[in-house]
Amino acid sequence: MFTKFSLTDKLLFIAAFLSLIFSEIVYFQGQKLEAIFVGIWVPSILGFGIYLKLIGRAKNE
Repeated sequence: MFTKFSLTDKLLFIAAFLSLIFSEIVYFQGQKLEAIFVGIWVPSILGFGIYLKLIGRAKNE
C-alpha cells in the first residue's frame, strides 16, 4: 500500500498522525486551547506535503 510513497511522504504522514495523537492527549488532559492549537497543525502539515508534491511534479515536467 505504501510502495508509491517516497520517504518524504511517509515522514510527513507520520508527523501529521503524531500531531493528531498529541492533540488528543493534550485535550483529554484538560488543556483544550493548546489541543486545538496542536490540532491545527495536521491540515497544515498535509497541505505542505501536497505543496512539495506539486513542486516536485513541476520540476519533472
